[in-house]
Amino acid sequence: MSLPPDRSVAVARRAAGPGRTGPGVRRRSVLAAMLVLLAVSAGLPMAGPAQAAPAVNYTNPLVNQRADPHIFRHTDGYYYMTATVPQYDRIVLRRATTLQGLSTAAETTIWNRHTSGEMGAHIWAPEIHFINDRWYVYFAAGRTDDVWRIRMYVLENANANPLTGSWTERGRITTPWDTFSLDASTFVANGVRYLTWAQQEPGISNNSNVYLARMGANPWQITGTVARLVVPTYAWETRGYRVAEGPAVIQRNGRLFLTYSASATDANYCLGMMSASATANLLDPASWSKSPNPVFATNAATGQYGPGHNSFTVSEDGQSDILVYHDRNYRDISGDPLNDPNRRTRLQKVYWNADGTPNFGIPVPDGATPVRLRSHDLTTSYIRHYDYRARVEANVTNLADSQFRIVNGLAGGGSVSLESTNYPGYYLRHYGFALSIAPNDGSSIFANDASFQRRSGLADSAGLSLESQNYPGRYVRHRDGLLYLEAVSSTAERSSATFHLE
Repeated sequence: MSLPPDRSVAVARRAAGPGRTGPGVRRRSVLAAMLVLLAVSAGLPMAGPAQAAPAVNYTNPLVNQRADPHIFRHTDGYYYMTATVPQYDRIVLRRATTLQGLSTAAETTIWNRHTSGEMGAHIWAPEIHFINDRWYVYFAAGRTDDVWRIRMYVLENANANPLTGSWTERGRITTPWDTFSLDASTFVANGVRYLTWAQQEPGISNNSNVYLARMGANPWQITGTVARLVVPTYAWETRGYRVAEGPAVIQRNGRLFLTYSASATDANYCLGMMSASATANLLDPASWSKSPNPVFATNAATGQYGPGHNSFTVSEDGQSDILVYHDRNYRDISGDPLNDPNRRTRLQKVYWNADGTPNFGIPVPDGATPVRLRSHDLTTSYIRHYDYRARVEANVTNLADSQFRIVNGLAGGGSVSLESTNYPGYYLRHYGFALSIAPNDGSSIFANDASFQRRSGLADSAGLSLESQNYPGRYVRHRDGLLYLEAVSSTAERSSATFHLE
């Protein structure tokens, strides 16, 4: 059962769809195979089971009215979360044994702004770190008599549980210039601890650049060379304001990736990225390369605007990297965006490309986070849509084409449906036993075509297979790179009808 034939053709041919079919796809497949062979011969990291990680399940937003979120997973089994509050008047902290548990965890105010003078206004972007058996919170603050005289400061707590004990003010982080500075973050690479931050440098006509220096003897001091890594120059870095701020570092595959936020804090806000070899001199700006395009940006289709000021953490099983960030669920803001309180903390999984670079995809819709379905027998290939047709393919750099939310089945009866991430309201459905994504028209025919019984994997019980709701005995399987609904009997057919959630 399916859409009327004329509508099915229209869906298959829509130019607005995520790509085109035909010879171009075959050429891309040949090129991808050649690149794989080159990568293997060059010893580059490859995608597939070695980088595969089980699916994660979170619900967004995680916490409302919390911006600039930072989540730290400690060895005591807890995740610790701090963030900017809309009143800009205090530093808060919460903890939970799961990431989703942070959503409802009790929140403690660990420090309040001063009533006069320094550290008396605009308490922004706290981060919590555990260094040398002590807790440190880095944050930015203005003065009561000059709220825009923003500088960076540090708090210290020797207690095992940072929600208790006393916090000592370790004062201001001194940099080469006494200018607007904020968003301090710290990381260790090759045994060396670094501080990265954003600052307005005299003689450069923009709001802020991103810098890097070695940490000194104390984690509130820097020492030696200060490297200027990012100057906002691209159009997407200079919308509203010329901004590079909020640096955060993730390390994998022998490389460091430094994300940063750019442009005004409205719908223009987005993430850029720098990368460097882990063995390079990180204080040499020439060691870093800058992406010419944003790596994470507003997506109107999913209803997410101005994603930015991120941090990174890991899933509960330690196998997945998690992007933590804020955004809004509307575009238009009345007045100064800094006076709008509704930035929300969100989570989603980071995937990794075949070349070893992170793929953040798009800000996913609110609600349950999506998954990818990896083929059991084609271990580097995933279910994805291309020009709305469902297929399996390796190296899906347009990540959202291969992400689906598994939701309660439109037809009920304990079934499930697979909703597209970048086309919310579109579901995987069969038409003439070929599978595509199509918009839900509300009919019972569509509901049945788009509903499946979730079964243990026919070739591996650790995976899953999807049996048609209205054609029992027929399963979603790949054949010649495309997805069909077919009966399966042979070992090869059972393998082609088995998928693993990532």
